Amino acid sequence: MRSSRIPDLWRFVLITVAAVAAAALTAGLGFWQLDRAAKKQALTDSIARQQALAPWHGAQLAAHVPAASRPITAQQMQELLHRPVQLQGRWLAQETIYLDNRQMQGRPGFFVLTPLQLGVPHEEVVVVVQRGWVPRNFMDRTLLPPVPTPAGLVTIEGRLEAPPSKLMELENTRLSAGAQSGADPDGQKSRIRQNADIPAWAQQSGLPLLGLSILQTGAAGQGTADDGLLRDWPVINAGVQKHYGYAFQWFGLCLLIVLLYVWFQLVRRFFLRRPVGDACSGAASCKPG
Repeated sequence: MRSSRIPDLWRFVLITVAAVAAAALTAGLGFWQLDRAAKKQALTDSIARQQALAPWHGAQLAAHVPAASRPITAQQMQELLHRPVQLQGRWLAQETIYLDNRQMQGRPGFFVLTPLQLGVPHEEVVVVVQRGWVPRNFMDRTLLPPVPTPAGLVTIEGRLEAPPSKLMELENTRLSAGAQSGADPDGQKSRIRQNADIPAWAQQSGLPLLGLSILQTGAAGQGTADDGLLRDWPVINAGVQKHYGYAFQWFGLCLLIVLLYVWFQLVRRFFLRRPVGDACSGAASCKPG
């Protein structure tokens, strides 16, 4: 009798260990998802606080944003990014570039980037402005859509952002060292670029560019002539609800493991199992011969 109980005891121990490990793992994953949700919520709140600040003008921009030739620390990025700005200056239309393979509202096209030279007394400062999006010509990929760029003093509104995200580019589309990254392999004759490297742009053009860019906001024509550019920039979504959903699934799986273990290994084994004497009571087969 004793030897017959040993395998059953070991099976119970192994199932218990596996159940505890699985419950601990799923609970840990649930708390990990909650932690990620909390961190992303904190990031979202931080961005919202930045965007709610009073807009900077040319003086604050020139004083706080480093030049493209200087590195920007993580602390500076946290203090600068997403801050509203309202600037006066002059477009340097001859320096406009078009970033290829950029989408807006599900359509492919170009992001239009033009440097803006700040007005007096900060005319020594130039900042790259992500002005908006235009569709591309599918019949002739080298044909650029016309983008009206007013001369003279203009006023724009936007927010401080990092340069546009970089897309993968083939090795044979890169230029030699010192040239602007991501140009067409035609010796920079085209204004179409795959990426915009602001430090390299500043070095190549000789412009005193700042290390960050301005994401222009507002409808076309607001504050300037109608440029026809689409500015439906994507809203930053940290995906907090997704992590809450994952956490609910992991905690639900943890609870299921616990319930199954309690039912099959405890309740049915120790509480619902009928004693041998009770099982034989009243049964003819249990009567002595």
